[in-house]
Amino acid sequence: MRRLSFSLLCLAMFMAPAVTAHPLGGGGGREDVILAGFAPPRDTGEALVAGGRDVNIWRPGPGGAAPIIVFSHGYGGCGTQSSFLTKALADAGYFVVAPRHADASCPGRTVAGRTEGPFRLPDVWSDTSWRDRADDIVAVVEALRRDPAFAGAIDWSRLGLMGHSLGGYTVLGLAGAWPSWRMPGVKAVAALSPTCAPFLQAWGHLGELTAPVSFQTGTRDFGIAPAVTRRGGCFDRITAPARLTVFRRAGHFAWTDYLSEARDNVAAETRDFFDVHLRGQPAATIRRRGVANARIK
Repeated sequence: MRRLSFSLLCLAMFMAPAVTAHPLGGGGGREDVILAGFAPPRDTGEALVAGGRDVNIWRPGPGGAAPIIVFSHGYGGCGTQSSFLTKALADAGYFVVAPRHADASCPGRTVAGRTEGPFRLPDVWSDTSWRDRADDIVAVVEALRRDPAFAGAIDWSRLGLMGHSLGGYTVLGLAGAWPSWRMPGVKAVAALSPTCAPFLQAWGHLGELTAPVSFQTGTRDFGIAPAVTRRGGCFDRITAPARLTVFRRAGHFAWTDYLSEARDNVAAETRDFFDVHLRGQPAATIRRRGVANARIK
């Protein structure tokens, strides 16, 4: 049945040329739109409105103010698309919030198919490309800060950002890769199969990030991985503390609820990264099975 679903997914992508598939690794294109229909979230958390945006939150258990992680979904994805990960982080003691961007394709809603900056031409992107996504996260964070319902629940001195695909682009921009987007107070950034090629242009500022970054990709993440891992690529451009993890057999959807090949390793790696940089815990020293390559600087 699973193989049949994947075959139907590929067939639907082939038969639906109206929206161009993301050439930088499968994220941010038609397949994300279709993915929403094939991958019901495992745990949608709690739905509410913050800063005028629909959001989903996953609360940690009792224990005082928790570090917060804001998740940005991929183009045509949904805030609940990676609930295996957002729930795992909440279970580990993090307050997780995921806004629904205007390009989302969530259950009961289809994406408009708009693009800002052609995915095949990352060299024409600028800080105006997908700026509304950055604005979403800033608005949600400011609204939660002001809301008395969350007073004492969130430790704002420990703010992390996490994004998949175009969401990875979004959180890297907010961390300072686009200086005009820079969000103060960001302590750690997890870029999951991120669309980071636009920042490799002369006007990108990956080298000016100060928050630690975790880049994650996979051996089957064919369009995204080269920009992340190559000499002079996104990982190399970072001068802040950074780690690169390449998961064996992981394609672009390994960070969503649809595929499970690397799910346990993704959750463990992401949790470990935030534990180190938001909680000050020592990094795990055991190399996990399923990791093809790992680098730290």
